[in-house]
Amino acid sequence: MTTTTDQNRNAPYPEGLRFGRIPITAVSPVVEDGRFPAKALPGSDIAVGATVFREGHDQLGVSAVLYDPRGKEVQRIRMTPVGSGLDRWAGTLTPRAKGLHTFTIEGWSDLFGTWEHDATIKIAAGVDVELMLMEGAALFTRAAGERSARDAALFRRTAAVLADASLSVDERLAAGLTPQIHEAVARQPIRALVTASRAYPIDVERALAGRAAWYEFFPRSEGATYDPETAQWTSGTFRDAAKRLDAVAAMNFDVVYLPPIHPIGHTHRKGPNNTLTAGPGDPGSPWAIGSAEGGHDAIHPDLGTFEDFDAFVARAGELGLEVALDLALQAAPDHPWVRTHPEWFTTRVDGTIAYAENPPKKYQDIYPINFDNDPQGLAKEILRIVLMWVQHGVKIFRVDNPHTKPVQFWEWLIAKVNKKHPDVIFLAEAFTRPPMMHALGRAGFQQSYSYFTWRNTKTELEEYFTEISQVSPAYFRPNFFVNTPDILTEYLQYGGPAAFKIRAVLASMASPLWGVYSGYELFEHVARPGAEEYIDNEKFQYRPRDYAAAEAEGRSLAPFITRLNAIRRAHPALGDLENLTIHSSTDPATLVFVKHKQTAEGKDTIIVVVNVDPHSTRESTVSLDLAKLGLDAADVDETGTFLVDDLITGQTFAWGEHNYVRLDAHVEPAHILSIRRQH
Repeated sequence: MTTTTDQNRNAPYPEGLRFGRIPITAVSPVVEDGRFPAKALPGSDIAVGATVFREGHDQLGVSAVLYDPRGKEVQRIRMTPVGSGLDRWAGTLTPRAKGLHTFTIEGWSDLFGTWEHDATIKIAAGVDVELMLMEGAALFTRAAGERSARDAALFRRTAAVLADASLSVDERLAAGLTPQIHEAVARQPIRALVTASRAYPIDVERALAGRAAWYEFFPRSEGATYDPETAQWTSGTFRDAAKRLDAVAAMNFDVVYLPPIHPIGHTHRKGPNNTLTAGPGDPGSPWAIGSAEGGHDAIHPDLGTFEDFDAFVARAGELGLEVALDLALQAAPDHPWVRTHPEWFTTRVDGTIAYAENPPKKYQDIYPINFDNDPQGLAKEILRIVLMWVQHGVKIFRVDNPHTKPVQFWEWLIAKVNKKHPDVIFLAEAFTRPPMMHALGRAGFQQSYSYFTWRNTKTELEEYFTEISQVSPAYFRPNFFVNTPDILTEYLQYGGPAAFKIRAVLASMASPLWGVYSGYELFEHVARPGAEEYIDNEKFQYRPRDYAAAEAEGRSLAPFITRLNAIRRAHPALGDLENLTIHSSTDPATLVFVKHKQTAEGKDTIIVVVNVDPHSTRESTVSLDLAKLGLDAADVDETGTFLVDDLITGQTFAWGEHNYVRLDAHVEPAHILSIRRQH
């Protein structure tokens, strides 16, 4: 505990001033002046900062203090200055438990630091020698009354030596500057004029809110069969889909995400490849929710019953997986809401209900919801639906197109759900303008899809990785999905297997959250002409896949993905978002970044070097900022090199500040290197 020596209790100034005795400004991480909490995870390192300064030349100390949800102090760190002459201070707080924490910044006059500085300079110059020694004696005498018995005895002995005129000046001064004194002062600084900032909120959510590998698949495709005699498909069921869970768990995924599992409308049902005419056996888009069989609180009868769904969730839990369910707030023309609550939609002047459009695209099979006609009734119904699925074991919701609904609705809904069920997680599927994406994060979404999907070059990736790790992590957690049923980028269409490896490495190593849509491990890459989406899109038809045969024949990326997820689980540095730093290479297609973390078990440092050109071999010199690697003297030999282990190939290299790298995209396009610690 730090004891405060506060010499400013009777300041003559009126209350209500915006500056305290020690000015503290520009505190971070603070989201909109504390109106929204910053995001954190148990064990995550939170970079805290503030601009703190004072008048005159006396030494200044700055601390950051973390308080748990009950207001109990759980961590106190002394911050360090950043840069030269900027009055900026930085440090790291690490919450250990979930809940709404707060933190403050304290600025204070460092009485020992000031005396040490002045005494060392003046005594060396022969100025005020006796006065400085006596001031030191007085300082330690006063501070002894606020110390533990051990430190109090040390301080009193030190004060006695400083005041002993029979000793030499050097002996007296040395007594006040011993390692034991510095250790005692580091444990408990001698402070005055202590000034605290406001308390700012930090919401520490459960680990899966910010650390998880997602796998998406359509349960209806698992076990789906085709009868050539009748030219009809039979849908897979939850019982069939449960058999796929073992393989998903074996790839070390954490979350299995299901597109909507509700009844699908018949009116204007879309056919294969989004055609306007569906055949009698075409299943339609799962996002066209609602039919005579029910709406958002029902299960498509082809998939099974609630009992089957509960068994699916239970099996996932046995394998260490959580089930994420799609929350798509829209309706097919056949949805029961259209009949019972037409006010929840937009009626046009001709009396028809407006269907979804994204000009020139038209989605005649989907009616958007209007949140302004009956906001209270609609909100109550949606809350009921979410809580119903929570009762069936769903604690994660992937929300479809949240940016087309009012932000205030999401703030209300997520707060209501999390108040009752704080472990429920919401992922925003919002590929839209940054202000909206960031607002959804502030409103409560624990994570979001991101622009990573379209960042391909070294420059684009460096800029984006810096943004998501250094600028926006307090309110925006990006989930780096490498593909979705709607998104098959040109990079994957034309990059070959190397492109799939490259994107998997980038996503899994750069972000604590990443995701894969099934088929990625099979290198599916053929797009519908003129579109950035798959041909024979699974949104509109069944797509059973023979994963086992592909893996047996060496045509699967599953072993590589399994390895990536195993690396993520083994290395805590990869579980934080803010600890990513960009390093340099001489090649315009070779990207280098580092993740470093100090844990109770030691230091963990991962160096990732990626050839982002899937068509060629690249050579470069990689230059590392050694100060950001957390190297200890024991890690580095007399030549300045240290050992790194390639976690993909198993090779070991001796690296230093500058390193030659050659990466063949068609063999292994990346190094994932772990610094070998020598102690």
